[in-house]
Amino acid sequence: MANAENAKIQYEGGQSQSPMAALTDSGDATTFESNASLWSRRTGFEPVVRPDGLITGGTIVPAAAGSDNTVDVSAGTAYVGGQAVSFSAETGLTCARAVSSNTHIIHSITVDATGTVATTAGTGGTSFSETRGGAGGPPLIAATKIEIGQVRLQGTTAAPVTDANIFQVVGVHQERYDFPIYEVDYRNGNVVFNSALQSIHTGNVPKKVFASFAEPIFADVPRGSDFVPSETSHSVSSTQIYGTTLGSTSSTLNQATFTAYLNDGISDGLVKLKNEILWFKFFPNKFQGGYILEQGKFGISRTFPAGDEIQAACTISPESAGVEVTA
Repeated sequence: MANAENAKIQYEGGQSQSPMAALTDSGDATTFESNASLWSRRTGFEPVVRPDGLITGGTIVPAAAGSDNTVDVSAGTAYVGGQAVSFSAETGLTCARAVSSNTHIIHSITVDATGTVATTAGTGGTSFSETRGGAGGPPLIAATKIEIGQVRLQGTTAAPVTDANIFQVVGVHQERYDFPIYEVDYRNGNVVFNSALQSIHTGNVPKKVFASFAEPIFADVPRGSDFVPSETSHSVSSTQIYGTTLGSTSSTLNQATFTAYLNDGISDGLVKLKNEILWFKFFPNKFQGGYILEQGKFGISRTFPAGDEIQAACTISPESAGVEVTA
């Protein structure tokens, strides 16, 4: 009969911090991956995620002086290359008209990591297009820049830019750091957006997504027992109606629990981490590779009996059920 005599419990006893760095597009422009399998959520070690994009300001308006083919851009802030950048207001930024047989041209207004506001001209065409890099379309943006808006000009004769020529729709003509929204996948060390990022940069790739994070370092619970994983239980309720019964189900996620036997109940490493969100591993057999992985807020309830071991009833309050990791 199998038992857990050789079981082992580990907890997130420390963290290894990684600096801000670009994540890797998995290929769908939605999931961006790190080289870590787990990210810590302990206080002070939570990941910092910085997708490139405008944070504040950067409003484009026709040039105040009314000069031909020029716009003004207000001061603002942005994330570029994983760093927060402040840029000054820019006045009289030139957006040249199309030439020769072309009549339509789109200029992208950009900001780079130095805070420099500039224009990038698209290829002229005989009509507007939404194809990046195509005739009459918006240009591809260098990977070291972000797009904050577009100026779309029709005709070859110099004239003042109007409000109707300026486009700053978020997700269409403007890259923002907070669009699309994303979630952090702590279990896989990923950032997952709710929709694909636009492939508007040189090479038809999306903007960069940067993050700094900490990987958990696991330590053994010196003396542990009676581990119970978090799992989803299901219940049924019913309502009797004429001729039959209507049933419905509901689900409940329980806490993971275990008992830890302590040295003095005060200076133990495990005790010092109470109320933190931590990772835990439970190995049914420490000589084999498979384990149950849990993440949740760690709670303890200590007892100090006169004639027995000092111990703590430990709880892990998760947001989702633990997962089985095979060797």
